[in-house]
Amino acid sequence: MKRRKSNPLLLEIVKDLRRAAKLNEAPIWDSIADRIEAPRRLRAQVNVSKINRYSRKGETLVIPGKVLGTGRLDHTVTVAALSFSKEAKRRIEEIGGRCISIKSLIEENPRGSGVKILA
Repeated sequence: MKRRKSNPLLLEIVKDLRRAAKLNEAPIWDSIADRIEAPRRLRAQVNVSKINRYSRKGETLVIPGKVLGTGRLDHTVTVAALSFSKEAKRRIEEIGGRCISIKSLIEENPRGSGVKILA
């Protein structure tokens, strides 16, 4: 028996991602929706140090999970995720980066161009 997601916020995000993928012919949103629909234990948990290691200044990243605060960041990035720990949000914003929701990213960049998935 397949279990369905019951969190209304997750269901709404997945619906918005699927709609954006179809309307804008942007397969990146479908890929992110698939990752969010996966079981919670398989969702990404990314530390700030990993963001620092795999990104460059000015990039936009999507994390289909939670951003955690371990590590340092030495360049500005825009990070969209399901959730942020307080420490991760502080570290990203401290150096001029942005922490936004996935829904906000879809509104800002409907085609998903220049967006990097980090999981």
